[in-house]
Amino acid sequence: MDDKTLLLVIYLIMGVLLIGLSIPLMRNKIKPNGLYGFRVAKTMNNPDIWYAVNHHVSYRLFWSGAACVAASILFYLVPGLSIDVYALSVLGVFMIVFLVGLVQSIRYMNTL
Repeated sequence: MDDKTLLLVIYLIMGVLLIGLSIPLMRNKIKPNGLYGFRVAKTMNNPDIWYAVNHHVSYRLFWSGAACVAASILFYLVPGLSIDVYALSVLGVFMIVFLVGLVQSIRYMNTL
């Protein structure tokens, strides 16, 4: 397996893992805890806020994972793309979607 294919596999696993982690949060199945979820003082101290914010965050996490999967496949199919450009392009797409979701989630939390 060449290095670019290995990166594809890593990015696909990361994207699918993020999608998988988002589903229990979407369904409000995760109670306030110190390991998993949007853990800040405001959410940890109020279960109502915990569930609302984590439900909101879960959709952003889902789309971050989906963007990672899509970008990793699409950029992999671009002929002649170097491994460096491939790695940075997929990472760039993921970071943009993730950071936009993070900002949206913080803004949402501050409305509660």
